[in-house]
Amino acid sequence: MSEKKIMTVPELADKCTKIRCDLLNFIYNIGMGHLGGELSMVEVAVALYYKYMNYSVFDACNPDRDRLILSKGHCSETLYTIFQDLGAYTMEYMIEHFETLETAKFGMHCNRKYCEHIEASAGSLGHGLPIAVGYALGARKQKKNYRVFVLTGDGELNEGTNWEAMMAGGHFGLGNLCLIVDKNGLQMTGKTEDIMNIDPLDKKLEAFGWDVINIADGNDMQEVCDAFDKLPPVEITGKRKPTAIIANTVKGKGVDFMEHNHKWHGGGIAREELDKALACVMNNRKETK
Repeated sequence: MSEKKIMTVPELADKCTKIRCDLLNFIYNIGMGHLGGELSMVEVAVALYYKYMNYSVFDACNPDRDRLILSKGHCSETLYTIFQDLGAYTMEYMIEHFETLETAKFGMHCNRKYCEHIEASAGSLGHGLPIAVGYALGARKQKKNYRVFVLTGDGELNEGTNWEAMMAGGHFGLGNLCLIVDKNGLQMTGKTEDIMNIDPLDKKLEAFGWDVINIADGNDMQEVCDAFDKLPPVEITGKRKPTAIIANTVKGKGVDFMEHNHKWHGGGIAREELDKALACVMNNRKETK
């Protein structure tokens, strides 16, 4: 697998600005998306694909690759946007083949059958972590030294299958497994704490046998990189606690009128909103330098 260019934190932050702009344009052109959660996860996804994961879009089925399972699969457009930026295909190709009857290569919920860069098909929430536990167990049995990442939403943790998988991950001592929670505090109909409070999440994960890393600001690239730098080496020969990273993020991050607003959970974006959103992303990036 090819060597990654070593990117600095400012370079990764600049890449997040580009991905946000590309994502907004993509959603505008296809007329649908889940921008709130797609924007909140950008820093985590960019850090993984551009720096931390052993992965190449040009060798997407390499058996030794690291895996990222996107459990919050309604936010697949963020990954598609990253894959096109990495050179897997063009934006025009993505737009042309989004949910078409002929190919359906790109869908609102990712589908591994059609897109080889996707590790697991998604639809109903709550299944990514159980699948990741299976991947991690499989790697141990095959003596494969890859790491399995899984990205969930905080609202998604309403699903009981996640807690069964947390218990299994701790029980089996899956030291090659890393759960990342995109904790933006909102879900489709309101605040997660009002709908089904999951806190104290870190204490609950620790009780299930996980090591926990908290990121105070999951949209700050330096903090995100600091968290990934703390990951221990992959362990496949014996038992060691799996790692959970809780990234406290902002739903709709980068676009002022979308931030902290659950009404931007899903839907499209109009032309005049797109122009305002792109301006917000650029202005907010300038403020972080």
